[in-house]
Amino acid sequence: MLAPNPSIDTPLQPRAAIFPDGRVEGYASLFGEIDQARDMVMPGAFAQTLRLRGVRRIPMLFQHDPAEPIGIWHEIVEDWRGLRVRGRLIPDVVRARELLALLREGAADGLSIGFKTVKAHVEPKSRIRKLDQIDLWEISIVTFPLLPGARVRAVKEAKPPFAPPARTRKPVLPDPAARRRVLYQRAV
Repeated sequence: MLAPNPSIDTPLQPRAAIFPDGRVEGYASLFGEIDQARDMVMPGAFAQTLRLRGVRRIPMLFQHDPAEPIGIWHEIVEDWRGLRVRGRLIPDVVRARELLALLREGAADGLSIGFKTVKAHVEPKSRIRKLDQIDLWEISIVTFPLLPGARVRAVKEAKPPFAPPARTRKPVLPDPAARRRVLYQRAV
C-alpha cells in the first residue's frame, strides 16, 4: 500500500459521491492523469473488457479485497474524462454499513481500479507507462487511491436502509407447542 504523495501539485478534486441511500457515483479512473505508480490510462483502454465482461461481472470491493464485496455496479462507462461508475452499496452487508461511517469521518475516501495490463507502452523520456488496453477486474473504495484525484466528494447522514438495524426482541412463548407453531409459520 502506498501512502499519499504530498509532493504532487495536483489539487484533490472530488471524483465520486456517496448518497444517503448507498448510491455511489464518480470516476474510478481518469484519462491522461499520472498516478503514483507512474501509470497513465489512455482513452479507450477499458472498451474491450467492458464489452466482453459487462457491468455485472466487475465487483465493487473494499480495499481491493476479494473477500470484501460491498455493493454492485449498475453502470460502468468510458466517457471523454475517464471511467465513470454508478452503483449501490448493499445495506445488508455489514462492511457496507461500516464503510458509510468511515466515509462520513473521512477515513476512507478513494476509488481505485484492480486490473491486468493487456497492452501498454513506456515513454522513453518520462518513463511513464501509458496503458492502452486494460482487463478490468474490480473497482474498490479505498483509503489511499493511486490516482490522487479519485476521491469521494460527500457523505450525508444515512436514512433507512442504511440506518443501523434495530434490535428486536424475540417473543417469549410460554409453552413448547406455541414455539413450534411460530417456527413452523416462519418456515412456510
